[in-house]
Amino acid sequence: MLATDRMAMNPGGRQPVRAVQQVAVGSLGLPGELSVPPGAWGQVLFAHGQGSSRLSTRNWWVAGVLQQLGLATLLFDLLTEDEALCEQQPADVDMLGERLVQAIDWAARQPALAGLDVGLFGSGTGVAAAMVAAAARPAGVQAVVSRGGRPDLAAHRLSQVQAPTLLIVGGADVEVLARNRQALRQLCGSKRLEVVPGATHMFAEPGAMASVAALAAGWFGGHLQPREPRFGLGRH
Repeated sequence: MLATDRMAMNPGGRQPVRAVQQVAVGSLGLPGELSVPPGAWGQVLFAHGQGSSRLSTRNWWVAGVLQQLGLATLLFDLLTEDEALCEQQPADVDMLGERLVQAIDWAARQPALAGLDVGLFGSGTGVAAAMVAAAARPAGVQAVVSRGGRPDLAAHRLSQVQAPTLLIVGGADVEVLARNRQALRQLCGSKRLEVVPGATHMFAEPGAMASVAALAAGWFGGHLQPREPRFGLGRH
């Protein structure tokens, strides 16, 4: 189904219900914000890059577009406050991936999300965490989207990723584009690389983030499938 058809599943673009959450990850409670549109038919968890957080304005831009599509979104911190202060160290992608796996499990226990297909949206080094999580949950992750990401940091898990994966890179982000082309060759499932012409790593150019959001919406709209009606929220 096309992304434009999915819009009908959130009639009138009704505003999602938002709630600040403590996402249970092992013994930790990591702060996050869960947004659930009326009649949500899928969910997307965001994995931010190193030096960023759940408050990333670019990720919130994409999340807003996905919510209008009828997708629930969860943006949460992958690190504690103390860990974030020490982020000069290289990212431990396996640890971050495991935290994302536990966040997926946490989301599955939320009544408004239970049974919904899962998409992952990663940016920067968070893409590597998304790849690790998708490889660890082959039946539990239905689609992955990367924005200006570093999937190459999870090179040891790329061949195990079964979820359809979209890599979005700015055309002027030369080094990251080369790394994504290499990672694309290592992915074994359904995959695509989309280059946003003239965009740099942060997609700060006019229209660049709109292109990212449209590409992500199309990918999730094509790969996440609605389930049977639950808790009185049926398909429209």
